[in-house]
Amino acid sequence: MQILVDYIKHNNPEKVAVRCGEVQLSYSQLNTLVEERAKQFAANKHKAVVFRCTQDEQFVINYLAIHRAGAVAVPLEKDIPEERYAEIVASLHNEQFPADIADILFTTGTTGTQKGVMISHRAIIADGENLIQAQGFTASTHFIISGPLNHIGSLSKLYPVFMQGGSLTILQGMKDINAFFTALEQADGHVATFLVPANIRMLLALSRKQLKENAHKIEFVETGAAAIFKNDMQQLSDTLPGTRLYNTYASTETGIIATYDFQQGECVEGCLGKAMKNSSFYISPEGTIVCQGKTLMSGYVGNPQLTAKVLHDNRLFTTDKATVDAYGQLHLQGRSDDVINTGGFKVNPLEVENVAMQIPAIADCVCIPAQHPVMGIVPKLLVVLAPHAEFSKRAIAKALAQQLESYKVPLIYEQVTSIQRTYNGKINRRAYVQS
Repeated sequence: MQILVDYIKHNNPEKVAVRCGEVQLSYSQLNTLVEERAKQFAANKHKAVVFRCTQDEQFVINYLAIHRAGAVAVPLEKDIPEERYAEIVASLHNEQFPADIADILFTTGTTGTQKGVMISHRAIIADGENLIQAQGFTASTHFIISGPLNHIGSLSKLYPVFMQGGSLTILQGMKDINAFFTALEQADGHVATFLVPANIRMLLALSRKQLKENAHKIEFVETGAAAIFKNDMQQLSDTLPGTRLYNTYASTETGIIATYDFQQGECVEGCLGKAMKNSSFYISPEGTIVCQGKTLMSGYVGNPQLTAKVLHDNRLFTTDKATVDAYGQLHLQGRSDDVINTGGFKVNPLEVENVAMQIPAIADCVCIPAQHPVMGIVPKLLVVLAPHAEFSKRAIAKALAQQLESYKVPLIYEQVTSIQRTYNGKINRRAYVQS
């Protein structure tokens, strides 16, 4: 069975594998530390090893060492409450897993209860091959990771980097923009990074000039996890004209499925490109995405009923609404769970939000269902204003009406100081439904 840690032995031994702050490990040093650390997990073969995401070189050592020991890696949020941490440890304590299970990754739970997703070694290698072929990872790729390593968006970048013998720099998030640019300046080779849309928007708003000055060093940028607005796509394309810019369709359950370079094509919101090497997809009669291939999860831990509901016949049935164009490219239209039913019509909140974000006065927004005293359930728009902008419900509604059908234009508007989002920039719609 091919596993990721096997690739650590076969690369240039003196080349930088991992850099984090002042710490720098060559492939030879990383391999030695992994082999030594694996001895600590020898008694955990086929069992879960739960640990916190420290977002540094120690995470990488632990993650690979757990695999080397034949155990299952279960990385959790660094600041997860002790009670929840203990609950997960207890729930997995007596479980014995098949030899091919590598990881259990817990979803963010924005639309339901948090679930433990089992990922196989086969899926990890297939994800790595998908990214290598579709996005061009090579031995000269130096990847900057700023997102949490206990989630698929950033964790999946370890796969192609190590499989190709590249290098990676790990940051403690994007709160310190200077740290990002320092990493960019220090990186050897062709720099690449993964940025959620919220971080892209932040860089464009606060450091666009500095980003443009470093454009020659950046070979490609991947975004995903949440929808990126068309305005942000266009601004990023203008700022990094020679950089490949990928919008990717992936999830913990599906693995890495499709990607689209909007620098080479048009800035089309929701376009996620064609299926990658080890994956395929089609649209169900209900209009949702069904994924196939080697990257799919093995199931939900401790929940065979839910697993059987979404995964069978090597097909993963998602709730993501989408279409496929004449070129075989996937176009995401939001989750079926998020659709707002109003007066017999269905409103996709993503469509409303995309149009709203083109209004100069709006810095951020979310469209949610709300109860109207006369009309029943209607779209409601919560907005964060841009600096020095004035809140005018009439002006916002008028601007939206120029691009949306009348039933899609929200009837209720509210100014807020921020939009609730998850670690990866996804709108936490569940929080608004519950409130």
